[in-house]
Amino acid sequence: MTVSTTRARHRAARRPSTPLSELASAASEQMGTVGRRTAVVAASSGLVVTMIGAPAGAASDNSAAGALNSVDTAALTASARAVLNTSPVVSSPAEAAWTFDAPVVTAVKPTPPPETRRASTAASRSTTTRTAAAPAAVTNAPIPQSVAGNAVLEVAARYVGTPYVSGGSTPDGFDCSGFVSYVYAQLGVSLPRTTTGIKSVTTVISRDEAQPGDLIWSPGHISIYAGGNDQIDSPRPGKTIQFRAIWQSSPVFLRVG
Repeated sequence: MTVSTTRARHRAARRPSTPLSELASAASEQMGTVGRRTAVVAASSGLVVTMIGAPAGAASDNSAAGALNSVDTAALTASARAVLNTSPVVSSPAEAAWTFDAPVVTAVKPTPPPETRRASTAASRSTTTRTAAAPAAVTNAPIPQSVAGNAVLEVAARYVGTPYVSGGSTPDGFDCSGFVSYVYAQLGVSLPRTTTGIKSVTTVISRDEAQPGDLIWSPGHISIYAGGNDQIDSPRPGKTIQFRAIWQSSPVFLRVG
C-alpha cells in the first residue's frame, strides 16, 4: 500500500477587503507610478530639476524624451554674486540722528511795478502844481513888523484877504479909497471917499519923513504906507487886500491931520 506524503496546500490568510482598503491600495499604486516618473537630483553646483514626464498611461519609454533640459542657476547668478561681493558694506548705529542745513532766507521788499511809479509821479506832479498855484492866487507879502503897535496898520491888517469890489467901502469888499477911508473911520478920522478928495485934505510929505500909517497917493490909486518899501491896499478887480512892495514909479506921501 502506497502512502502519499504530499501535504495539502492551504490558502494564506488575508485581511478582510473593505471599500476603504481598496481605495488606499489604488492610491498607493498611483503614487508609485508618479514617483517612478519624477526625480529630483541635488548637485553641488546648483539644483537640477527634471519635470514630470509623460502622464499616467503613456509608454514608459517616452518619459526620457519628454523631460526638459536642466538649468544651471549658479551660472545665471554669477554676475549678481560678483557685484554683491565687491559692494561696500553699509551700517548705521542703533541710534541715528538726521540733520540738514536750512538755507538762510532773507525777505526782500518787492519793487513797485512801473505803473504804480508812474501813477505816483503823476499824482506828485499834480499835487506840486496845485501847491505852486496856491501862492500865485495870493501874492500877499508877510505882515511887516511895523504893524505891531501902529494903530492904523493893526486895523488895516484885519482885512487882509478881503476881495476888491469897485465902489466898495465895507468888509464885504473894498476899492482902494473905500478901504483907506474905512480904516481911518475906525480910529475916528473921517476922510473923503475918493483918491483926489483924500489928497486934498492931507499934507504932502517927503519919503524920508513918511512913517507907517501915512498914505501913498498916485493918479487913480491910494494906499497905506507900512514902512520900508511896503504898503497895504486893495489893488484891483480879481485881487484882495494885501501887503506888498511899493510899485508906484513916483509915489506921493501924505499925512493925515
